[in-house]
Amino acid sequence: MPSFEERRILRYSPEAMFAVVADVEKYPSFVPGCVALKVRKSERKGDVETLLADMVVSYSGLRERYTSFVDADARACTVTATQAEGPFENLRTQWSFAPHPDGCEIHFQINFAFRSKLLSAVAGRAFEKMAHKMTDAFVARARALEEKSHHAEKQL
Repeated sequence: MPSFEERRILRYSPEAMFAVVADVEKYPSFVPGCVALKVRKSERKGDVETLLADMVVSYSGLRERYTSFVDADARACTVTATQAEGPFENLRTQWSFAPHPDGCEIHFQINFAFRSKLLSAVAGRAFEKMAHKMTDAFVARARALEEKSHHAEKQL
């Protein structure tokens, strides 16, 4: 089963990075290949918000829709998504954010297996590059939100 793992040290706080990743409804505006996302259900138990979300992704002319459970745990600073239905035999992503003297350490993991051999062949070749792009997109989003916040503060 293909997997990818990445760790980075970023100058943003764990809470800021958690907020970016947990805001799944904004994904179509900045995540490469995410063309639509709709939250079907949202439930909160303590610090954990669980969503049932439909996502449509497009890559190299292929377009797929899948549904995932997304658990955003504010106390643990983790966001975990597991496919509920869709083209994957298995799909699990997890983000975790830990304090670091320079900001935070992010740890991103993704494991997946497609049901279709065609999708496996197409996605498998570009998987690592796509995962790096995805991590970069979340970092760029954090930077854009920080800049927007600083700009708003200057306006006051």
